[in-house]
Amino acid sequence: MQAMLAIAAAGGRLVNTNELAALQGIPATYLPPLLYDLRRAELLSSRPGNVGGYSLARGADRITVGDVMRAVSGELSSIRGRPAQSVSYVGARALPRLWRSVHSLTAELLDGITLRDLLDELPESAAGR
Repeated sequence: MQAMLAIAAAGGRLVNTNELAALQGIPATYLPPLLYDLRRAELLSSRPGNVGGYSLARGADRITVGDVMRAVSGELSSIRGRPAQSVSYVGARALPRLWRSVHSLTAELLDGITLRDLLDELPESAAGR
């Protein structure tokens, strides 16, 4: 989320990996796999080369926290590493319904918050502007 907010705050200007690492205090070696996942999910666009970098693939108002979380983590919620919808229990029939509700509420919350919403709440210095 930090990297996506920094890229969103750049307002369309390309942001390279080293700049992201410095702006957000994230190890530069940690970023490439995350950026790859975000690009593969079509949340980021990239341009290679010395003057290259990353920008949002669509507007900050059209990318949700849920989109970002799914791109880098897969499921929004899981039980023992499995999707909440697929977990079953012997003798505890109410638990799957509870976990499905947790998953549904988590998705509703995270899909209702966009990068723009978060940017509007951050002080300018926190977003790396």
